[in-house]
This record gives sequence, C-alpha cells and structure tokens, in this order.
Amino acid sequence: MNHKLYQPAGSTAEGPFDLVVTPEFAGWGFSGLRILTLESGSRTVSTGDSETLVLPLSGSCAVSVDGETFQLAGRTGVFDGVTDFAYLPTGSEATITGTGRFALPCARTGKKLAARYGAAENVPVELRGAGNCSRQVHNYCLPRTFDADQLLVCEVLTPGGNWSSYPPHKHDEAREGESELEEIYYFEVASGGMGYQRVYGTNERPIDVLAEVRSGDVVLIPHGWHGPSMAAPGYDLYYLNVMAGPGQERAWLICDDPAHGWVRQTWQSQHIDPRLPLGHKR
Repeated sequence: MNHKLYQPAGSTAEGPFDLVVTPEFAGWGFSGLRILTLESGSRTVSTGDSETLVLPLSGSCAVSVDGETFQLAGRTGVFDGVTDFAYLPTGSEATITGTGRFALPCARTGKKLAARYGAAENVPVELRGAGNCSRQVHNYCLPRTFDADQLLVCEVLTPGGNWSSYPPHKHDEAREGESELEEIYYFEVASGGMGYQRVYGTNERPIDVLAEVRSGDVVLIPHGWHGPSMAAPGYDLYYLNVMAGPGQERAWLICDDPAHGWVRQTWQSQHIDPRLPLGHKR
C-alpha cells in the first residue's frame, strides 16, 4: 500500500486545523481540505488561490467575508442530514465564529466568484444503489447544484454493512464520458467504529490502497479505480468527497471498472435499504 495516500486522524494537523491537505502535500495540482475545530471562538482563514466552502460537520457558526456575514445553522453531526454552508472566493480573508467542527474543502482556480450562502433546503439529497449497495448522497457543490469554478463537493452516508462508491470507478482521464479529477475522501464513522476503503490501478498506472478508516482519516486518490467504501456491520459510514482537476469544464464524469460494472444491473430487482434516508433534510 502507498502509505502517503492514507493519512490517519491527526497526522496532518497544523496550527488550529485538525487536518490539512494541500495540493503540495498530495502531490497534485488542485484539490485541498482543512478541518477546523472551534470551541466558542473565532478564527480567520485565508483562501489564497483557492475557492473554498465552509461546511459544518457539527455545530454552527457565522462566516464574515468580503463585507458580508452568513449565519450557518449547521447540524449536530454528519449523520443528522444536510447542512447549510458558505462559499468563499479566492483571495479572501474570512472570519469563522462559533462552536463546532467545520470542513473547508477547496480547489485552486484563477477565477474569483462572489461570496454566497448555500441553504440546506436547496441541497439535493439522492438515494443511490439498492440492497446492500444503498447509500445516501448530499450534493452540495456540483455543476447542477451550486455554482463554482473548479470545486466539486458531496458527502455520502452508508448504513452499516453496506458498500458504497461501488462498482469501482475512476475519473483520471480527459476523454469522452470521463473527466480528470483528483479526489479526497474524509471519513467519519458512527459509534467509534471502522470502515474500509479500496483503491487500485492499472498496469500502466499502478496504485494500491486497502485501508481501515476511522473518524478523521483521509484517503487521497490521484488516479485509479476507487471503491468499494465498506461500512462495517453496526457502524454507519460517512465520507466527504472533494474533487477538482485541470479541465476547463467543471464536470464529474466517471467510468466504471468494466470487470464490475454489471453489478448496477442487479439493483433493478432490489429495494433501497429501508434505513435510508439517514438523518433529516432541513
């Protein structure tokens, strides 16, 4: 296994941040993520050359940026449905005031858009798959859900015992039906449990990850087939996906591993897991 691609909780902590993944650390060009914990206080963050979201994992906050202040109601935790969020432009200083844990997914871009508020009620909630491949997806910042230049952000909730990010798929080539995107998986697991993440490549571009993941861990995916993300029985699995790439068109186009794509056809005769949806949509 390429150990740099799996980073356990705390291994990339820096200053006030529990987790810091920069493009330089990952060895790629665009995608990044920081996790900030606040205990009833304020922190000013710089966006630099990246567009950034403030996405509450737990708790609530006020975000002041470019002369505006957005009040984020947030949520009690990642399994408690969708949250509202704020979009921070490049070249900005933003002050976050509140209590909780906040994800700051980001993507390098040469374009500056306006700071904006994303309402929880406008976040599409999608149930994908069926049977033990059922999962719930919160589509925060995708081409048809929220305007950005390069950044793509969603989160996936997988009930205990289920597999998600499956069939294994990739998005590492710019071609018909596929876009080139780097991806970060940030994990949280209910009740102190664990899950598992698989990433594998081709003979031409080898990559090999099979990692046990717990809350606060990250897996970096520069290329290759990724999936499944496996939720151990008894422990619901959450992951935040952050993606960006060099393409001029902001698109999330995937290609299934042809050895396993047939699995999708089996869902037609199965029901969605009755435990879904988890949490509630505001």
